Amino acid sequence: MKSNLTNDASPFSFKEVVPEPEIKWRETLRVFCQNRMALFGLILVTVFIFVGLFGSLMFPADPFEMVATPLSGPGAGAILGSDYMGRDVFIGIIYGTRPTLVIATTATLVTVLIGITLGAVAGFYGGIVDNILMRITEFFQVLPPLVFTMVIVAVFSTDIVVVILAIAITTWTPEARLTRAEFLKIKEREYVMSARAIGAQNLRLIAKVILPNAMPPLIIAITLRVGVTIIYEAALSFLGLTDPDIMTWGKMIGLSRDFFFDAWWSVTFPGVAILLIVLCIALIGDGLNDAFNPKLRGR
Repeated sequence: MKSNLTNDASPFSFKEVVPEPEIKWRETLRVFCQNRMALFGLILVTVFIFVGLFGSLMFPADPFEMVATPLSGPGAGAILGSDYMGRDVFIGIIYGTRPTLVIATTATLVTVLIGITLGAVAGFYGGIVDNILMRITEFFQVLPPLVFTMVIVAVFSTDIVVVILAIAITTWTPEARLTRAEFLKIKEREYVMSARAIGAQNLRLIAKVILPNAMPPLIIAITLRVGVTIIYEAALSFLGLTDPDIMTWGKMIGLSRDFFFDAWWSVTFPGVAILLIVLCIALIGDGLNDAFNPKLRGR
């Protein structure tokens, strides 16, 4: 008897058992764009990125050079005033944007890579693998992350690579636990079981079937992680635990903290830069949460 089923119509076609993404990306983008505060945050973060990329070309100068009278207020000689060494605060902010964003972005990527990898393996395989990885996660979770980061940098080096790795090693646990929770929830769904039944390998199930459907909450967490990492980097710079040859916003605040009452501008303006970018990243994360959440979209 001749079968009426073609290859395209086969009930065991891999394309049929793997559903389309649960979140419609066009609708998500539309909802995100309707959030004015999120758009404002995105625009301002884009400005910071532009300054980080091209600020040194637009304002060629040495952020460590003395260009004005020490502790002079905002004016023609120095737009935002000078610090106790006569360094231009405005130039310092411009040149501090790039290393701040580079450290924050790179450390976030490494953090997310560690967290998602361990969380995915724990959630997918379960059992003894899950128990071992979760005990490791709990060990890192009970350690004060900022203090642990400071110890690593102080013991090894203030090099930018060490700073990035130190932040990543101490802050990956929330992403790991979130990924694990999503994998535990999704791996029992019908389309995952169907993909497994037709012979999909574990690596394919993790990377192609489960992970794409677990990404919406992870994207929100990753966005917010960038803001947290900026604060970590600023704290390390404030304490002098970063490369002394690189100007950052936290370093500017740390170097001028003893002169706050004599030159408030040397501390306030770098602090405002940190506040603005962290706030804008939080606004973007809030907008993504609204866009990805079906209940908030009235569905």
